[in-house]
Amino acid sequence: MTAPTSTELRGIRVFVVDDHALFRTGVKAELARAGSAEPGALPVVVVGEGGSVDEAVTGIGHLRPDVVLLDVHMPDGGGAEVLRRVRPEQPEVVFLALSVSDAAEDVIAVIRAGARGYVTKTISGPQLADAVRRVHGGDPVFSPRLAGFVLDAFAQRPGAAPVGNPELDQLTPRERDVLRLVARGYAYKEIATELFISIKTVETHVSSVLRKTQLSNRYELSRWASDRGYAP
Repeated sequence: MTAPTSTELRGIRVFVVDDHALFRTGVKAELARAGSAEPGALPVVVVGEGGSVDEAVTGIGHLRPDVVLLDVHMPDGGGAEVLRRVRPEQPEVVFLALSVSDAAEDVIAVIRAGARGYVTKTISGPQLADAVRRVHGGDPVFSPRLAGFVLDAFAQRPGAAPVGNPELDQLTPRERDVLRLVARGYAYKEIATELFISIKTVETHVSSVLRKTQLSNRYELSRWASDRGYAP
């Protein structure tokens, strides 16, 4: 009889990274309910959390989790920055992006940085626990329709839409989120609600995008984004 491994004895140790404390609390509660619900499945146990890039890097380094649930956008750099700082020192840690964004450029950026999968925040507790187990076991995991973005970017399929755009590359990931919603006709209040940020922060991002694109107002900005295929 084979002795159980340390992971089998303790379960899959998870670290949650998100700048919204309420969301982190919800993830922990959902995984506590769903993490050990399936008979015969490895328990999923949250061992730590961080609300910023620095907190994440420090906490992951100290706790050495098996899987990190990683928000893509945070005020001080986001998921890609966490990956950049952690992976060279802890290549054994598996990262699963968990984001409100389903934008192709966000998916591609975090996968290129080293994440093993990408799921959106519409996922249920049991589905999230299953996704954690699957990435821990070595499988890539994506929410429906997101896998196509990765195939387009890495498999170089004929007719695949280009991932990069030099004019858009000058914008930060969060600025691109705001730009996309402006192009869809969202009001600032709606953008703030969609992205879980304040209206003031939305205004700051729009001002930055206007400056970088040398445009005068949000209407010009919306047309600029549409002309470049950045609006649906």
